[in-house]
Amino acid sequence: MTGANQSGPSNTPDSPGRRAATHIVRTLRGQGFVAYLAGGCVRDEVMGHTPKDYDVATDARPERVRQIFRNTQAVGEHFGVILVREQGCTVEVATFRHESGYADSRRPDSVTFTDAESDARRRDFTINGLFMDPETNEVIDFVGGRADIDAGVIRAIGDPAARLGEDHLRALRAVRFAARFEFGIHPATAEAVRRDAAELRGVSRERIGQEIRLMLLDRHRGRAVKLLHELGLDAPVLDEPHYDAEPTSVSALKLSQPGGQAMILVASLAAWAVDRHSHHRDLVGRWRNALVLSNEERDGLRSVLRDLPRVREEWRVLRVAQRKRLAAGTWFGAMLAVLRAVDSELHHAIAMEVEELRQHAGGLAPTPLVTGDDLVAAGHQPGPRFKRVLDTVYDEQLEGQIDSTEAGLRLARDLLSK
Repeated sequence: MTGANQSGPSNTPDSPGRRAATHIVRTLRGQGFVAYLAGGCVRDEVMGHTPKDYDVATDARPERVRQIFRNTQAVGEHFGVILVREQGCTVEVATFRHESGYADSRRPDSVTFTDAESDARRRDFTINGLFMDPETNEVIDFVGGRADIDAGVIRAIGDPAARLGEDHLRALRAVRFAARFEFGIHPATAEAVRRDAAELRGVSRERIGQEIRLMLLDRHRGRAVKLLHELGLDAPVLDEPHYDAEPTSVSALKLSQPGGQAMILVASLAAWAVDRHSHHRDLVGRWRNALVLSNEERDGLRSVLRDLPRVREEWRVLRVAQRKRLAAGTWFGAMLAVLRAVDSELHHAIAMEVEELRQHAGGLAPTPLVTGDDLVAAGHQPGPRFKRVLDTVYDEQLEGQIDSTEAGLRLARDLLSK
């Protein structure tokens, strides 16, 4: 029941972060203040997940928090937020507050310190508006968050248009939470997101890029992209026209963290481009600016979108050396992941051939038998032909036609003499 204490999860996570947050709550209560776990960590515990970090909300003012705890850092003292370092963990401690006026559609113009219920009602979605007593695990719910978790619904607290108007990035957060938890978005909240979609262009590109990263690094990336399209958010996110496409390639991606986050992000972006039929030369630059991609991510996306059609159309006619050079590329794994999503049969055949190439003539990228220094030592004068000759010699090495430095130098000498 909204506003009442409710029993919490039966299995409470035991982690350094929770122990530190519990200690902070006890300390604040010992000084006569109200204090609870707050926000996402409560949501995760109620849902049976282990939170990555813990936040505490209290009626203690920021200056008192800094007096009570020795190791603190003010990151938003004007907004009532202090970082407290306790038991080797950093916990965000925020004073209950009410916010008003959002001239920049992100930060409140004024903050009033208040009580727990007012603090809950200024938050974005009901599932994030919960508090918990860490000593009894009782959940304090002023906004109906428990019911929405049980129903699998993302619902804005209060008036959806008002909540989104306070920070337009909340439109993307609604999508991310709905995808991550496999929830639906409440119709009134979804309609507010659709109406608000164009306002997303006013949000900083860095913040948009970070939200998209979180979506694409999650295994529910296909559902996230589908929701972005359905709600009309793809246009302001990518800074290009809306495209009514089903994200079949993104949904079919099979990716794992051992591949690295950059590889997962690049493969996801490339699959999204395939789904939108966006293979134009200017796509990489446009998406780089829209999502604030790093140089590495930009280069990876360009590489995958360049090599994917080449592999699909030309692999059978490429020489062994050309195949090895492709397969040894930094982003070949990401390209293979996208290929698997769009053409599983061809992916299977190429993956098997790549494994065979690994066993052939020193592997995919053996150390060159002949270098520029070797040519100079052999008495050849450096010049513009050196690179072309070295590439030819290395190709022959990859093909298994030469297997020693002596044989490589003979070939290089013949090529340079022509």
